[in-house]
Amino acid sequence: MDKFNKLNGIAAALPLRNIDTDMIIPKQFLKTIKRTGLGKSLFYEMRYDTDGKENADFVLNKPAYRGAQILVTGDNFGCGSSREHAPWALLDFGIRCVIAPDFADIFYNNCFQNGILPIKLPQADVDKLMDDASRGSNATVSIDLEAQEIRGPDGGVIKFEIDPFRKHCLLNGLDAVGLTLQKEETITSFEKTTGKSRPWL
Repeated sequence: MDKFNKLNGIAAALPLRNIDTDMIIPKQFLKTIKRTGLGKSLFYEMRYDTDGKENADFVLNKPAYRGAQILVTGDNFGCGSSREHAPWALLDFGIRCVIAPDFADIFYNNCFQNGILPIKLPQADVDKLMDDASRGSNATVSIDLEAQEIRGPDGGVIKFEIDPFRKHCLLNGLDAVGLTLQKEETITSFEKTTGKSRPWL
């Protein structure tokens, strides 16, 4: 998993509440177990019309936001079924940070396991960042995970809270497998000892 320390990127605003995981990545795209290639189907039903052509009015189809790395959105983001393809699709598109007043619990946890930083902020701060995002290609937002700060294009600073353990994992690029491999020597030693003392296992 890629480390997350500082991010300077374009912020795109998606001011909708209760965006569920089927809106993020519809069920017909869940046939793969690969984490790549899903970005083109992110928000499929909002990004494309029934003929598969891009909806020019959708924020991520606008030239200024095609390279957005930060998504500022509404309350209860990621609700619905617990598909891990949702953070995979966001990450494959290039989104490394999602900012919202609140998140569905399973989606929130899945973000950390895939190198995405989900930030919970009061509605007033989210509204301010959405206003910043309306500046198009000038909507560059800086996120400093170590300092737990968001800096807007006008230089204003917003502080955010994050669980210390999750912060440590993101800063060091550690998912569940990475955390386990930190104990590789201990695990190997245990297996050797157990193999000798219990050869029937």
